[in-house]
Amino acid sequence: AMRHLPYFCRGEVVKGFGRGSKELGIPTANFSEEVVESFPPDISTGIYYGWACVGNGDVHKMVLSIGWNPFYRNTKKSVETHIIYTFKEDFYGEILSIVIVGYIRPEKNFDSLEALISAIQEDIEEAKRQLDLPEHLKLKEDNFFHLPEGKIENNH
Repeated sequence: AMRHLPYFCRGEVVKGFGRGSKELGIPTANFSEEVVESFPPDISTGIYYGWACVGNGDVHKMVLSIGWNPFYRNTKKSVETHIIYTFKEDFYGEILSIVIVGYIRPEKNFDSLEALISAIQEDIEEAKRQLDLPEHLKLKEDNFFHLPEGKIENNH
C-alpha cells in the first residue's frame, strides 16, 4: 500500500451516493469516475489519511476511503474524502486537491451502521494523531495545494 505514498491527486467534486452526510453524519467529497480510474490500479483499497484543500482554500486534515464500500455493496470503486473540518456549504463542482500520506486499515464490512460510524470516528482520531507528526505536517505546506489562477482543472 505504501509505495504509492504520498499520492497527489486533484479533481472535481461530484455528487456521490448522498449517504455520508445523511446516514452517517460524516460528509464526504467524491471524485468523478475518471479521477478514480486514474489512481494506480494496484493501490490497496482501505482507509487512508492525508491533507485536502478545496479550490484555493485552507489545507485541512482528511480521512479517505478507497474501495467498494462493502457495507453498501457498491459495484463501482469509489474514492471518498472526509475533510476534518466543518464547511458551511456544499462544494460540488469545486476542485479538490488531496495528498494521501498514510494507510490506516483495510476495507471491511460492518454488522451495523453504528459499527461503521464508530470505526470511521476511530479512523478520524488516528488520522489526526498521525498528521500531527512533523514528517506529515510538512506536506500540508506543499506547493501542490497552491493552484495557479485559472489552472484549476486537471489537464486544462
